[in-house]
Amino acid sequence: MSKAHRGSGIRNEEVKGGRGECPVCKRTGVKVLYEVTIDGEKAKVCKPCNAHLKAVASK
Repeated sequence: MSKAHRGSGIRNEEVKGGRGECPVCKRTGVKVLYEVTIDGEKAKVCKPCNAHLKAVASK
């Protein structure tokens, strides 16, 4: 099983090992690793927001 969003896989991210502010829920200090398209622009969001956006898109 892949572990791309843990440990050594996220050390190469731009800022603070993949941590930052989620543009959807505005939480800070969370891992923003999941790239999604929001209003025509690509943004990186946290895991709960990624799951929510996928659930909304599938309906």
